[in-house]
Amino acid sequence: MAEGLARGAHGARNRPRRHAAVQGALRGARRDPQAARRPRPALRARAGGRADFGPNREAEPQRDSQGAPMISFDTHPDRYNHWRLSFDGPVATLTLDVAEDKGLVPGYKLKLNSYDLGVDIELHDALNRIRFEHPEVKAVVLTSGKSRMFCSGANIYMLGTSSHAWKVNFCKFTNETRNGIEDSSADSGLRFLAALNGTTAGGGYELALACDEIALVDDRSSTVSLPEVPLLGVLPGTGGLTRLIDKRKVRRDLADVFCTTAEGVRAERAREWKLVDHSWKPQQFAEAVKARALELAAKSDRPGGAGVKLDDLGANRLIGVNIDKAARTATLTVKGPDAIKPERSADWYPLRLARELDRAILDLRHNHLDVGLWLLKTQGGIDAVLQMDEILESNKSDWFVRETLGYLRRTLSRLDVSSRSMFAVIEPGSCFAGTLMELALAADRSYMLDAENGPQIALSRLNMGTYPMANGLSRIENRFCGDVPDVPTGKAIGAKQASELGLVTAAPDDIDWEDEVRIAIEERVSLSPDALTGMEASLRFAGPETMLTRVFGRLTAWQNWIFIRPNAIGEQGALKVYGTGAKPKFNWERV
Repeated sequence: MAEGLARGAHGARNRPRRHAAVQGALRGARRDPQAARRPRPALRARAGGRADFGPNREAEPQRDSQGAPMISFDTHPDRYNHWRLSFDGPVATLTLDVAEDKGLVPGYKLKLNSYDLGVDIELHDALNRIRFEHPEVKAVVLTSGKSRMFCSGANIYMLGTSSHAWKVNFCKFTNETRNGIEDSSADSGLRFLAALNGTTAGGGYELALACDEIALVDDRSSTVSLPEVPLLGVLPGTGGLTRLIDKRKVRRDLADVFCTTAEGVRAERAREWKLVDHSWKPQQFAEAVKARALELAAKSDRPGGAGVKLDDLGANRLIGVNIDKAARTATLTVKGPDAIKPERSADWYPLRLARELDRAILDLRHNHLDVGLWLLKTQGGIDAVLQMDEILESNKSDWFVRETLGYLRRTLSRLDVSSRSMFAVIEPGSCFAGTLMELALAADRSYMLDAENGPQIALSRLNMGTYPMANGLSRIENRFCGDVPDVPTGKAIGAKQASELGLVTAAPDDIDWEDEVRIAIEERVSLSPDALTGMEASLRFAGPETMLTRVFGRLTAWQNWIFIRPNAIGEQGALKVYGTGAKPKFNWERV
């Protein structure tokens, strides 16, 4: 350790100010002022004002009132710019081969396999296609198509020139994508192997940390590193710090050295410090990766057989979103199912619900920043929802149902960590039951009309643990801090009983209903959005802390604070001056 502290993690060598993995990506990556600004085809526009998502998508990008591009999260392997997806029996290979000139917005080049939001949108799509279209896949290898470079992490010029909101939403989405990798490993039988065939820095190593195992080529030059603190004055915000100690079980002092050593750690020491699981010489690497992937695949219980093609969603059928810009609210209405039966189809109600709801949440998050309150509504019959849940519950062992439940679980988790206020409005014609009751349980408040022939709610067995939150609790457990009342499942519950059981916040009668809900909405949107974001994040997760709650509640909270501090983004902050040859100037006061 004395050697490591005195000489750096490699031993005796000069410590360059600039990390080898990222310096090339930064040098010359600023936009050529003579280059024409052209629209990117990956961006699709929607009309402003009151809108619903899905129809009327145009080919050219629009920008919102702050000038940020309107982002679409719909893509397909035929349209990928940055990932190649291939299959060999039970093993799928995701090859990161970033197209430098295909950034999501103009102004930077994605050199050295650095990534932006567009790269991660493709990764999110590719993972879902593996889950649903290829049940024969039991192990996934993530590797690079570049020579001697796995991934240099998030593109620094993209971060340096982006708004605070863009950075926060970008990091949140990348966090969720990596959480999804771990979710599929834990619950879907997929095993992930990161095959680091070159230098791996920052977010590139954080992507590897999400995998079950990490292999690093031992070519005497390739390293793994988290250089954000010494080089950029920010944190590895996509779970890196947390996974080092929580998941990899790296000793705290070694993690401290690693995270402040800009040049990183080569294969032998990386293995000693538990930063990687395997290291192989270049001439052995490809075959060793293949052999290990097959060993991991042998541990999977995925069944094989025909998959389900994920067609383009097109226009929404189940989710309606109406935006009131003046009121800064969005009403998100979920249409409940008709009678359903077990089937394997992308149009099967539970799967289509997950896909449409996922897209709507992401669209609201990224494209409507000043819409601070989401009003959650449902339309339909509770009996049909309960019937759907019975089908899901009784077929949990089926691979397709298991993947569908996983998609719903991950989508509902997006609600929990969305920095928006959420009120559930339970009115006549609502179907807040079972899986759809999760929306009301995720909301910060729920208002239910108490009237003759008024709405009813219901719980199902799926509410009791099928859709856990980041803290590992079901939303019903989380609501009651573990002290869940004796609530019947499969039975309709009226407003008065729901209020007595604590399942809703308030149950106004038909005289007070309109005014009480209106006043609650008006009061909410009048409060500080910053204070609300912090308050909601603090109140939504009761009980135990987990790796995921530490990522979202601690690591990203600190990262978001650092992102607005002058030591990072001031005119002489580290993130701003990196790659210019100038040294950052810090305010040395500790806060």
